[in-house]
Amino acid sequence: MARGSRVKKVLFLCIGNCCRSQMAEGFARAYGADVMEAASAGLNPTPQVAPETVQTMAEKNIDISKHFPKPYDARGTQADLIINMSGGPLPGATKAEVREWRVEDPFLRGPQVYRRSCQEIESHVMRLILELRRKQTS
Repeated sequence: MARGSRVKKVLFLCIGNCCRSQMAEGFARAYGADVMEAASAGLNPTPQVAPETVQTMAEKNIDISKHFPKPYDARGTQADLIINMSGGPLPGATKAEVREWRVEDPFLRGPQVYRRSCQEIESHVMRLILELRRKQTS
């Protein structure tokens, strides 16, 4: 396989792994499986994905109803790229490239905020997919 053509392991990280990172993982798996192996995690995972997150993604025809929150642990050491939406520093060291996405946390904030955050995350993920596809072909 040519250099630059392998699938990147991308970890989407937020605080509870119940909203933003789950949305990002859903979009990445739906649209970017050819260029990335997507996963998500939280610094302090909640017991379940927020029902509003599942509903908002269903409006985009993406089913994340079987997703569940996972802790940021060894996942960070296995990733090539970490997308940090937590707003804080990563715990511990990582060799992965780290990018910060500033996306409003919709948790407990109502459907309009969920939709707005979802739209912003979708745009970020689609740009990332295009970037990775360009790198694969160069």
